[in-house]
Amino acid sequence: MKNADTHTIQKIGIPSLVLMERAAVKIVETLENEKVSLADTLVVCGSGNNGGDGFAAARIIAEKGYRASVLFVGKETSMSEECRLQKQIAENLGIPVFTTFPEEEYTVIIDAVFGVGLSREITGHYAEVIEWMNEQDAFKAAADIPSGICSRTGRVLGTAFRADLTVALACEKLGCALYPGKKYVGKTVAVPIGIDTERFRDDPAVCFTWDGNDMEKLLPERKEDSHKGNYGRVLMITGSAGMAGAAYLSAKAAYTVGAGLVQVYTSEENRQILQQLLPEAIISCYSEYDGDTLDSLLDWADVVCIGCGLGQSGTSEKILCHTLEKIRKSCIIDADGLNILSRHRELMECGSRYPVILTPHMKEMSRLTGKSIAEIGADRMKVLDEFTEQWPVTCVLKDSRTVAARRGYRKFVNLAGNSSMAKAGSGDVLAGVITGLTAQEKDPFRSAALGVWLHACGGDEAREEMGAYSVLARDLICGIQKCMKRAEESIRK
Repeated sequence: MKNADTHTIQKIGIPSLVLMERAAVKIVETLENEKVSLADTLVVCGSGNNGGDGFAAARIIAEKGYRASVLFVGKETSMSEECRLQKQIAENLGIPVFTTFPEEEYTVIIDAVFGVGLSREITGHYAEVIEWMNEQDAFKAAADIPSGICSRTGRVLGTAFRADLTVALACEKLGCALYPGKKYVGKTVAVPIGIDTERFRDDPAVCFTWDGNDMEKLLPERKEDSHKGNYGRVLMITGSAGMAGAAYLSAKAAYTVGAGLVQVYTSEENRQILQQLLPEAIISCYSEYDGDTLDSLLDWADVVCIGCGLGQSGTSEKILCHTLEKIRKSCIIDADGLNILSRHRELMECGSRYPVILTPHMKEMSRLTGKSIAEIGADRMKVLDEFTEQWPVTCVLKDSRTVAARRGYRKFVNLAGNSSMAKAGSGDVLAGVITGLTAQEKDPFRSAALGVWLHACGGDEAREEMGAYSVLARDLICGIQKCMKRAEESIRK
């Protein structure tokens, strides 16, 4: 954001004060659009440009005929030039500017204390200010980002403002999308203020996401003149004895998103139940490690998924190691496959020979990296950068905010999905979705990102129908079917 600011000001020539005025106008417009009462407004301003936005917003609110006051909590000696000017204009217009906590009641409090540059823990007087704001009985709005939230990681820096609404300037900040920061932002509305956001498209440090309007443009093409071979042959190496469910869910998910042919290589004990549950799939079975049969299956497949319910027996370990050493096709590794891989990390070098997608949850990522779950959660983007710099793979780090990362690509941050998806089997469905899309797509990173998002949209659809408590993994597949059908109908229109 700082680089974009600088480019807009220095290269395009839009003065900083103009951007500040636009920010203030958009903050006020958004509050009005959200039907927030501005009758008695208090803007709490720091001494940086975020505070300058706040002073300008107070002036605009006063110009509209509302009662507006400012609580200035920054330091006069450290004020930015723009903030100092905006403060002077407000005072010239007779807008009350306090430096101590007022005793009046307000309809809305606007937080303009700290912006995106905050990186230190909030203590002392600033902590008292934020706690005081949180205690007030008023609607609470944040200018760009709630004070106290790290804009890069979402970490709470000691304490943080709890907003009902956050007006994000130019774009939503990553820390407002990641937890725990997400819990502090309320509703987020991103507003344009004239910053050149096109520069972000080529910056691998800037994340992206999709929303519901994008699906019809993202689904793989289905040609009228085609056959099952056009949509890929999928090999699912999955399901140790007693784990037929993982094999079923992952294979059905791959079919659901459009894969042409799915073959399941699983424990012999699972044959009968899988033939009954999914007669569309080819069922091949093993009782022990058989390298020749595995080679034949790997030659047949266009894409391989290994790990869902695979177990961690000696046979499973041999199958995984053999697969990664011999395969030359796209490979998705999930669940027990990742746990075995964590004991053979050198095999991740296979990603330099063929596309590899890993789908770890936080505990599996901990095993792969040797870092604790707390370390990963504190700065997952840094951990992903280090991991994908070391290993030539696409990594889908599953959590309440799943992130897909690969070296040289912008990270995808999934904002869809909900807590109903926190059920056994959900990860098997995701692995199958990514695999089915990879069978049809040329870009494995795009397949991974699209798979994460489509899986989450299916979860939203399922919750809409069944509520947050009763959704099962199989219901996610039904939700995905509905989402894809709706997108297909939009394409036809």
